[in-house]
Amino acid sequence: MLEKADIVVTNPPFSLFREYMAQLIESGKKFLVIGNPNAITYKEIFPLIRDGKLWLGTKSMGTDMLFGVPEKIAQELRATKKEGSGYRIIDGELKGRAMAVWFTNLSHSRRNERLRIFRKYTPEEYPNYDNYNAIEVSKVSDIPCDYAGLMGVPISFLDKHNPDQFEIVGTDYDVKDGRLTELIRRGWIGKVDRGYLNGKRLYSRLFIRNLEIQ
Repeated sequence: MLEKADIVVTNPPFSLFREYMAQLIESGKKFLVIGNPNAITYKEIFPLIRDGKLWLGTKSMGTDMLFGVPEKIAQELRATKKEGSGYRIIDGELKGRAMAVWFTNLSHSRRNERLRIFRKYTPEEYPNYDNYNAIEVSKVSDIPCDYAGLMGVPISFLDKHNPDQFEIVGTDYDVKDGRLTELIRRGWIGKVDRGYLNGKRLYSRLFIRNLEIQ
């Protein structure tokens, strides 16, 4: 079926997501695949995103992915799950809810939208990590417009990533696994599993660079 397909649209088992995506990439097919957002940080998946072989679809990571379900499943969800968590009611109809995004290699308009950024860099507002040669940017909307160095941003940045505007250099998992060792601050002897700020361990970060600043 894969050999005959022009475009693959599917929802593979999450437990086989790594293997399935490797098969798709090798096949050279165009695809739209539903997956868990956490897959972004998989060591098998993230390099594909970094190298421009895979990106997110048009659905924002901050919005629900909802599904029509048979009545039997709807009854089960009502009995066992909480509304807003396991399901939502839309126009009187129960919709199953999943923490999921689209992964694709199909071009779409959002991928070419330029992120509008206005804030100016100051050392006070954008501190350096304790352990990395990069500044912390806790919100995508706060990315400074005039900073040429490396910035650590949340993985939700991928919703706004325009490859003509920003380069994705790597993630904190790359540093942990022995790649991007140049990001480690000189003399640092502590942990490099995540970015640390004033001794506090932060959530996973992507490291990006603004390509429009020389």
